[in-house]
Amino acid sequence: MRTQNRVMCLLLVLVAAVSIVASGMISAGASIAAAGDSSQVVSVSVADTTGSTSADWPNWGGPAHDLNLRQGTLSTEWPKDRLPVAWTRDIGIGFSSMSVVGGRMMAMGHVDGNEQVWCLDAESGEVHWKHTYPCRLIDNLHEGGPCSTPTIDGNLVYTLGKEGQLFCLKMADGSVVWQKDLQQDLGVKLPEWGFSSSARILGKQLILEAGRVVSYDKTNGVKLWQTELHDAGYGSVATFDDQGRTLLATLDCNGLRIVNSADGTEVAFKEWKSPYQTNSTTPIIIDDTIFISTGYKVGCGMFRFRNDSLEPIYVNHEMRNHFSNSVLQDGHFYGFDGDSHSSRNVMLTCLEAATGKSVWKQRGLGCGSLMIVDGRLLVLSDQGDLVLVEASPSGYKELARSPFLEGRCWTVPIVSSGSVYGRNATGKLVCAGLPWK
Repeated sequence: MRTQNRVMCLLLVLVAAVSIVASGMISAGASIAAAGDSSQVVSVSVADTTGSTSADWPNWGGPAHDLNLRQGTLSTEWPKDRLPVAWTRDIGIGFSSMSVVGGRMMAMGHVDGNEQVWCLDAESGEVHWKHTYPCRLIDNLHEGGPCSTPTIDGNLVYTLGKEGQLFCLKMADGSVVWQKDLQQDLGVKLPEWGFSSSARILGKQLILEAGRVVSYDKTNGVKLWQTELHDAGYGSVATFDDQGRTLLATLDCNGLRIVNSADGTEVAFKEWKSPYQTNSTTPIIIDDTIFISTGYKVGCGMFRFRNDSLEPIYVNHEMRNHFSNSVLQDGHFYGFDGDSHSSRNVMLTCLEAATGKSVWKQRGLGCGSLMIVDGRLLVLSDQGDLVLVEASPSGYKELARSPFLEGRCWTVPIVSSGSVYGRNATGKLVCAGLPWK
């Protein structure tokens, strides 16, 4: 029964969004030119990140790190059969989401004992370059493969492998600027489901949750600070300002942790444990409050950060995010309540943010993922349907639907330059056109 209860505790995310192989493995990584690539393209006719534009989605969660695209007016008149597919590509097993800047898309996957970082043309799917390094699949009760989403910052991209291989690569050609082995560098153990945090850029810092919260100089990889050891979580770092300080909020498998970004000192902590050590989501900041959610009947909590302490506003079982983050729209959270091993019982849920009161719930989408586009919910069901839903507390209202992918779909899609991009667990990456007004 315990094994059944642990089925599919995969970590994303981000989840958006992600330890170490033998010390020689990372150094064996190589960038491979597109000319040698045998994959086939099927072609049918406010941010922390420097240089991002309205067409860019530079990191897990997008420009504002909140899974919300605020540009454009999306039409509800979708084709009756399906959205037009521009291209598809096989990128390898995994659950990493994608990032796009300046027409270049970054993605990750696992193929035959290696992880691959892909740089693709976002419009055509053609390969600019790929970087390959040895890595175990780590397919414990799921398909395995990388879970961290690449972070693009200017002319560099930062990626984190399933075993803790942290790379800084040049966007131009994939050459390595610097690299770290997190298990060795931080003295941390390999998390049960592998590393999955997506890098957060804050000024000159690159910050990760990886069994410690750690800050590196993004330009050269010099470690600036690290916290004490804890049980690694699988979400990423959120930031907020308080009394002239920039603070970091993380949800690891011990609890909600607030850290000063200047030096890594712990400011506040609230215990929040999962029965299977699967805290997998990224905290959501609303002014001086912080929302967290966990699956396996743990539930959700809203905490007020005041005088360097975390005071509970509410804690309940109305929103139990297994690994897909909730999103916030007009004072309400929307997210998937329930666990992946019982997907038919998972419900898309609308929760009043201020009170934690459940407003409505809807079955039928499985343990999917979602983002906000033009004030609506763009939902990817766990079986691959793309669904546009009204983001309203008045009730579930489906506006449009299209087949999009097949197989297991736990990875949140992204939207850039009018197209939607999504992937499944086995590595099929699809680009399709969305109808806009």
